[in-house]
Amino acid sequence: EAIDEYIDARRVALSPSTIYAYERYKANCFQHMMKVDVFTATDSQWQDAVDLETRTHSPKYIWNVWSLIAAAVEKATRHRPDVNLPAKETNERPFLDPDQIEIFVAALAGESIEIAALLELSSLRRSEVLALKWEDVDLDKGVLHVRGAKVCGEGGKLVHKKQNKTKASRRTVPIIPPLRDALERTEQKGEYVVTLSGAWLYQRINEICAANGLPKVGNHGLRHSFASLAYHLQIPEKIAMEIGGC
Repeated sequence: EAIDEYIDARRVALSPSTIYAYERYKANCFQHMMKVDVFTATDSQWQDAVDLETRTHSPKYIWNVWSLIAAAVEKATRHRPDVNLPAKETNERPFLDPDQIEIFVAALAGESIEIAALLELSSLRRSEVLALKWEDVDLDKGVLHVRGAKVCGEGGKLVHKKQNKTKASRRTVPIIPPLRDALERTEQKGEYVVTLSGAWLYQRINEICAANGLPKVGNHGLRHSFASLAYHLQIPEKIAMEIGGC
């Protein structure tokens, strides 16, 4: 009830994806504490609950969930539980170096995720890939216009945000040669360039990486690989950051 009240009080200000994440946290985490009275729960009880969740979830996930739990409890009781959270992981996300990118691009040929993966390798976030429309693709000028994002809303339904979160995210991105080839081969059958699910895209990227002896980079790792490729091609850092929407 405390979590519901916290979400309802901020529903207008929160994005659909944030509300969806909060609802998932409420449904899947700290379940043995959901019927505990927030007014009588002790810091020791909350610490035990955090320690229990740490057994099955990553430190980053625990931090994210606890930020909601603690805020909801504090709003209801005016007391924020004092607990020790697990140390955050410092491991950097894996990415592909230029030689590995060449192997990955060759392995993508003919794959259902070819265009989507090449878009991510061109610096687009997964949400931006899913929101890209054919009207945003200018093959004559060789550029993409990144203008929106698709994010999970309430109930897990994808919601198209017409504007990106920041001005820098709304940008023009050059079309790399393998992406141009893939776009030109594809019949335009609908409004959106990519109609795959984000989960399938992530899974298939890692399957292709594993099959070719490459690190499993996932979606964000491909975007990170763009930075590696830009450095290799000696693209000025400022230009690379503009292309990447940073």
